[in-house]
Amino acid sequence: MNEIILLKLGELVLKGNNRRIFEDRFMTNVRRRLKPIGDFKVYSVQSTVYVEPQSDCDMDTAVEACAHVFGAVSVCRAAVCPKDENEIVKIAKEYLKDEMNAASTFKVESKRSDKSFHLDSIKLSQFVGGELADAFPHITADMHTPELTVRVEVRDFAAYVHASGIPGAGGMPLGINGKAVCLLSGGIDSPVALHMLAKRGVEPIAVHFQSPPYTSPLALEKVEELAKISCDYTGILELRTVHFTEIQEAIRDNCPEDLFTVIMRRFMMRVADKIAHANGCKAIVTGESLGQVASQTMEAMAATEAACSLPVLRPVICMDKEEIVTIARRIGTFETSIRPFEDCCTVFTPRHPRTRPRMEDVLAAESRLDVEGLTERAFQNVERSVIKL
Repeated sequence: MNEIILLKLGELVLKGNNRRIFEDRFMTNVRRRLKPIGDFKVYSVQSTVYVEPQSDCDMDTAVEACAHVFGAVSVCRAAVCPKDENEIVKIAKEYLKDEMNAASTFKVESKRSDKSFHLDSIKLSQFVGGELADAFPHITADMHTPELTVRVEVRDFAAYVHASGIPGAGGMPLGINGKAVCLLSGGIDSPVALHMLAKRGVEPIAVHFQSPPYTSPLALEKVEELAKISCDYTGILELRTVHFTEIQEAIRDNCPEDLFTVIMRRFMMRVADKIAHANGCKAIVTGESLGQVASQTMEAMAATEAACSLPVLRPVICMDKEEIVTIARRIGTFETSIRPFEDCCTVFTPRHPRTRPRMEDVLAAESRLDVEGLTERAFQNVERSVIKL
């Protein structure tokens, strides 16, 4: 029995004259993700992307991989049938035997994209449903809340039978909306922010700041693991590691303690801005959530954003911690994020940080520093690595 994977597109179908550009990028991403698994033909017809195996392969792994490619809202593993109602019933009995035996109620939903097929959707559902009810007498029809929905699709090339699909990753194809630098601290929030931007079609370049000997090598390993987990959806992720010790020590030695955090974050923005321009990125992304900590008040965020030239995007800005944690658990980053390895944001933490810093005070404090020299040296010593699945 031949099987195929059907990927149902979400908002991509609403893109009008640009729709083909989005679909082509999505199919390119699917092909790249499936290449290590096997040989697949990937093509698009009538708002559905078909993933057709060309040789024996692990279909379970292929389905899971497709479910993590941004752009599809559902992923269905289906049996391929001739466009004949009797053949459809024959294959449905065999292909969905286990599901039919396990359920007590069912219904059939049909979709006839090929209008030349002689039965309309309602009549086809009635015919297939009647035959399945005779073949599995223990099960009863329920049109409202069935345990199992058998789906029949009659399309251009063939008919397809499947049960309900699994949710896809949704969003837009990775890379369709350009690139952005994403600050990746190792906490709970920043991997979620990176994921959410990637879901909107932005290709992320992760930037992590480390301050040896104040931060442990285990903290960097933790960030590298978070980056690898993120690759489950991005496929590949560039990671830039910034050595931040000199900057933090200069701030400690020359600036008022209550402004340590906001000045530190302004330097992060400056370095991230340079990395972004050097790599064709159009924005900087952070995991800031309004009011969560002292550096995430509106005044503090305005002060840090003023240090860079690119827009700063904050995907989790209006989420509370539980909402962020829920997403972190779903995408698999939570357990790694809570490992107790401190990052540079916890180095030289002020006892009483200024929550509403005034720009004139911040600029006066920074005037004691070699801002350009510190920023440039940090940028020149950035380490680059590529993380893959």
